[in-house]
Amino acid sequence: MPARLRPMTNPDPTNTAAGADENDDAGPACVMVFNASDPSGAGGLSADITAIASVGAHALPVVTGAYARDTAEVQDHFSFDEEAITEQARAILEDTPAQVFKVGFLGSPEAISAVAEIATDYADVPVIAYMPNLSWWDESQIDLYLDAFRELMLPQTTVLVGNHSTLWRWLLPDWSSDKSPGARDIAKAAADMGVAYTLVTGIPLPDQYLDNVLATPQAVLGSEKFERFEAVFSGAGDTLSAALAALVASGSDLASATTEALSYLDRCLDAGFRPGMGNVVPDRLFWAQPEGETEELTEEEAQALQVLDMPAHDTKH
Repeated sequence: MPARLRPMTNPDPTNTAAGADENDDAGPACVMVFNASDPSGAGGLSADITAIASVGAHALPVVTGAYARDTAEVQDHFSFDEEAITEQARAILEDTPAQVFKVGFLGSPEAISAVAEIATDYADVPVIAYMPNLSWWDESQIDLYLDAFRELMLPQTTVLVGNHSTLWRWLLPDWSSDKSPGARDIAKAAADMGVAYTLVTGIPLPDQYLDNVLATPQAVLGSEKFERFEAVFSGAGDTLSAALAALVASGSDLASATTEALSYLDRCLDAGFRPGMGNVVPDRLFWAQPEGETEELTEEEAQALQVLDMPAHDTKH
């Protein structure tokens, strides 16, 4: 299947539609994201929107359902019906063009069918799909979901993103070699379903390192090795795939976008925090945090600030 990936930016922002102000700013590229709402803020639409905005694009979020979860684990998921998903997406697509579709957890085979139909109707828009770990779900539901995703969504997918173990179990269930499959082996299995490129993350390496490889069945297009963090994270995959979608939408070629998205994720994880009692959440706005210690004030600056001191009020929190 031919790749559907190409820069989608307007090379001449002054070439606007008839009647528009010639000085209007075209604004950031738009990424339509299909994902579930995550109340923990670790993954799902929360991760998508923050990561996409952080790297300079604009999210068009379509809610496919909602998790009931905390920062440690998923307790349940409530799916939207396919009509609700379709109406959300088509309403905004009639008004605002999307440069990339990013697909996360859709929740049901019916939702997969609805999103695949939209992707078919907008065949010139690249699709970046992330397959999360679904081990929290009922086994029969997992099988139905993966079968539908393989049959309906993968033929529409330009770039498939997923952890090595997740993609291995899904795409190569009958793997019999003593050696674990490489990125090209997984990419070949994905290509048999119509996927042009596969980004395999978390490939174990010696000495506590992990490899992340962008591959096709024929070649490795790029790889980035990172040291393993001594922490358990929630939301890393959504963060990476959303950042990748935003960078591609903004006009970066796939290899460069992959390198930049992986570097962004690494810094998000390095700055990660634990908001609750569960896993660590990537800080997708790490760049907005103050760095280093504040400089010591001079005597004149300290006296000037004393004028602005306000007495503490008596309200107790």
